[in-house]
Amino acid sequence: MKLLTAAITKKLLKNGVNRDKDHAPVVKFFGGGACTWLISEMDLEEPDILFGLCDLGFGTPELGSVSLTELQGIKFRPFGLGVERDLYFTGKHPMSEYADKAREAGRIVSSW
Repeated sequence: MKLLTAAITKKLLKNGVNRDKDHAPVVKFFGGGACTWLISEMDLEEPDILFGLCDLGFGTPELGSVSLTELQGIKFRPFGLGVERDLYFTGKHPMSEYADKAREAGRIVSSW
């Protein structure tokens, strides 16, 4: 599955222009059982760099940057499955709210 469509890329780049705004996540990626990424922005000058809420399953989700190339290259054992896009996710809250709820829960939660 392609992680980013043209429409998603366009939204991420638009949000990347206004980095000071608290955007809602545009796309959700998941993989390996506990790994989740909520992505809200793409860097205009370096489109491989995405910004969002990242949770690697260790109980400490955090806001930060992640490489699209690295996400595309991840293979989880034992079956070698990669990161996938949640086709049904819609960001309903600003990223700061997702981050606050994730810190409270120790993992990314999509609804509350």
